[in-house]
Amino acid sequence: MLIAFYKPFDVLSQFTQEHPSHRTLAEFGFPPDVYAIGRLDRDSEGLLLLSDEARWTDRLLNPRHAHPRTYHAQVDGTITDEALKKLRSGVDLKDFHTLPCKARRLDPEPAHPPRIPPVRFRKNIPTSWVELTLTEGKNRQVRRMTAAVAHPTLRLIRVSIGSLHLPDLALSPGQWRELTSKEQNQVLGA
Repeated sequence: MLIAFYKPFDVLSQFTQEHPSHRTLAEFGFPPDVYAIGRLDRDSEGLLLLSDEARWTDRLLNPRHAHPRTYHAQVDGTITDEALKKLRSGVDLKDFHTLPCKARRLDPEPAHPPRIPPVRFRKNIPTSWVELTLTEGKNRQVRRMTAAVAHPTLRLIRVSIGSLHLPDLALSPGQWRELTSKEQNQVLGA
């Protein structure tokens, strides 16, 4: 079984509660014996896959498969062509250099559901949206990449894994459903 879940903001990608104030996957009524494949940070949102089958873990997390993951990031400031070029060619972070990725400005901004609580609003500093497609997934990588090009991430939403797109799943934050065979093939890029 492979499940697609729209993980809301402020939810950990695990079932075990580490602190009484932390929300976890346990509150969403998943079938028994499923586990998250990969993770999204507590302050990130979007498509998270869960399964009760170990084969999915290797297929989706092993770097040799290099499946694409696409994110929409709302960033501080108006993203520049120069910043996009740097993102595309790879960014030098303290502990590694990111692989080249796809990066483009999203204009008009995407129609994502409002975040609860909303992202801070600052009257004198604009925000913009960028779409990044990566084939690697290191800890807080998208946030670190946008900060390295002087556009810190304010909101981060994973919108696709492989060719499976969150909007096509018709899920709202906190909703999940089991994927069909056709949708499972989309995850694998088949």
